[in-house]
Amino acid sequence: MILSELIKNIKPLNTVGDVGKVITGVEIDSRKIKAGNLFAAIKGTQADGHRFITKAIELGATAILCEDMPETICEGVAYIQVESTETAIGIVATAFYGCPSQKLKLVGVTGTNGKTTIATLLYNMFRKMGHRCGLLSTVCNYIEDNAIPTDHTTPDPIELNRLLAAMVDAGCEYAFMECSSHAIAQKRIGGLTFAGGIFTNLTRDHLDYHKTFENYRDAKKAFFDSLPKTAFAIINADDKNGMFMVQNTKATVKTYSTRGMADFKARILESHFEGMYLDVDGREVGVQFIGKFNVSNLLAVYGAARMLGKERDDILVVLSTLKSVNGRLDPVYSPEGFTAIVDYAHTPDALENVLTAIHDVLNKKGHVITVCGAGGNRDKGKRPLMAQEAVKQSDKVIITSDNPRFEDPDDIIADMIAGLTPQQMKKVLKITDRREAIRTASMLAQKGDVILVAGKGHEDYQEIKGVKHHFDDKEVLREVFGIN
Repeated sequence: MILSELIKNIKPLNTVGDVGKVITGVEIDSRKIKAGNLFAAIKGTQADGHRFITKAIELGATAILCEDMPETICEGVAYIQVESTETAIGIVATAFYGCPSQKLKLVGVTGTNGKTTIATLLYNMFRKMGHRCGLLSTVCNYIEDNAIPTDHTTPDPIELNRLLAAMVDAGCEYAFMECSSHAIAQKRIGGLTFAGGIFTNLTRDHLDYHKTFENYRDAKKAFFDSLPKTAFAIINADDKNGMFMVQNTKATVKTYSTRGMADFKARILESHFEGMYLDVDGREVGVQFIGKFNVSNLLAVYGAARMLGKERDDILVVLSTLKSVNGRLDPVYSPEGFTAIVDYAHTPDALENVLTAIHDVLNKKGHVITVCGAGGNRDKGKRPLMAQEAVKQSDKVIITSDNPRFEDPDDIIADMIAGLTPQQMKKVLKITDRREAIRTASMLAQKGDVILVAGKGHEDYQEIKGVKHHFDDKEVLREVFGIN
């Protein structure tokens, strides 16, 4: 693509060199540069891309997008100076890949919890309705049924547009994606055109990056601020931050609620571990999910499908066939008659939601044993809150290692129990080895009880000192239970 076409929408501060040349690719990682590529030097949280401009040129880059002009200007290389490369690269990447988000209906899901579930269920629903679809999620990216592993909730803008372009090439009509607060703040979704956005809820998370709750909240709001007037914005009216998210949006605003007046409403009629019977907008439907928070998730899916033009009864028929996302309230049944639930809950309110769902089904007819930890090199402030929430709704709590990363797991456990009283500590066991913690919980459980193994969900690894070791909570439970 011609360089002048790539940069026409980014308002350069300065250009040096020939902007009429053909660009063969766009990269933000200098190690991936090939002949004729444009290299974008981004001032990231880990490193400043400006340090790698010379390396990129040595590898064949013929255009440089930067904030600071290098002291040495190389002959044959075009330099485009912008106020923010982080902002500009999304627009450039979108142009390079032919504006793929304009060629399908792209729906973004943001919030603290529920993003993966909602995006995945929309993907599954629309495929069941006969549409070709793409999915961008924490668990895995999909182009139709072609799985593409993922390292981030939201890819960088170049990979993101590359994936969306591949979806267009595969004939996809819809794409559903999680939009993390990091991705929004780092402009990874810049340049994309959304048909709609969904807000789930907002509680404390990622303060290691955002520093304050207000910064975290405002990052989420920025997504809705950027929606065009042709889009829809569906918000959870049961969350106090819902209306704040859309106070400056141009999009058509719709609400969903399990408690009050809203455009899309639902309530639980009956609940079991196998699922629930719901009243959704005056129609009864059986679903294969449990928990009030999942009613909210299903309402978001229902509302988005309505806004995308689907009929109510058609949506409910498909909704009744959908199953829970891997690692979200995922049951493993023991031969001894107790149930283990594996869930990704890694924030205090997610833990509260899952435990509340378990108690709603148990109805005081069994005990709850919770196995949980907290991730290393992340927001330390939520660690004691996690322990408090676990103790509040469990008969026994085993505090263990999660993904300690570069921290000592015993230090993380100490941070968690620091918020507990001596009375609360009577419920608590500390077992650093996660496998042994799960085994101990299984030994303590009796018929009718429920073990909640929280924090890792779909993950099949444990990250220790920069190395990912294979570890799957469901595998361990099956091994302990002696089942395949």
